[in-house]
Amino acid sequence: MDEVKVVVAHSERATLRVGDVFLKVDADQVRIDVEVEAMALAPVPTPEVLWRKPSVLAIAALPGTALGRLGEPSTASPAAWAAAGAAIRKLHEAPLPPWPGRRRRDPDELAAELDGECELLVTNGVLPTDLVTRNRQVAEAAIRPWTPVFAHGDLQIDHVFVDGDEVTGIIDWSEAAGGDALFDLATFTLGHEEHLSDVIAGYGTDVDLDVIHAWWSLRSLLGVRWLVEHGFDAFAPGCEVDVLRSRM
Repeated sequence: MDEVKVVVAHSERATLRVGDVFLKVDADQVRIDVEVEAMALAPVPTPEVLWRKPSVLAIAALPGTALGRLGEPSTASPAAWAAAGAAIRKLHEAPLPPWPGRRRRDPDELAAELDGECELLVTNGVLPTDLVTRNRQVAEAAIRPWTPVFAHGDLQIDHVFVDGDEVTGIIDWSEAAGGDALFDLATFTLGHEEHLSDVIAGYGTDVDLDVIHAWWSLRSLLGVRWLVEHGFDAFAPGCEVDVLRSRM
């Protein structure tokens, strides 16, 4: 019998691997429905959907390996990073999915949420004041109007699989919607700044680096407390707190 491996688990969702099958259990059925529809529409390689039932989605494993992981050096070649950039550009040029983005907020609402989170980080002693203040300044560039594209919405580095220099698939589409292209690029390169130029070369068009840097700060500021509360180590080397320190 194949061993059951817990890939990730917290109060909202869990992913298990049994042999070459991944079972995604999600308390929110809408996320499962979005994931299936997004994979059908996305013009990039995605996993095969084996079956789905209420609260559970079964998908086949992808060939190759994840491009890397947050907090660990990536052994992938510059060409593999560039291939990922090209795949992301292809996604962003596709027609928008027909459902609204659940994360889309106007700039004032996002700024208010960020200010509230920064206050909590300082008041609760999670992070030092100067670190929060500096990154709040950097994050300001991300709070602006943007034109929506077909965005993955949670494009972490370990969601992109490669075999050699070829992208074999992208996983975890539950947050896909019309979104900010630079948020996708920033999420993908978070903690791997040394590969940003390779990704942009593959992406094939000019991007605003200040906005990408801003999203690194904004995403990390909003994520640290949630990660700690859900059993993840945002203070591990190369992870969110180190990303914030790199902006000092």
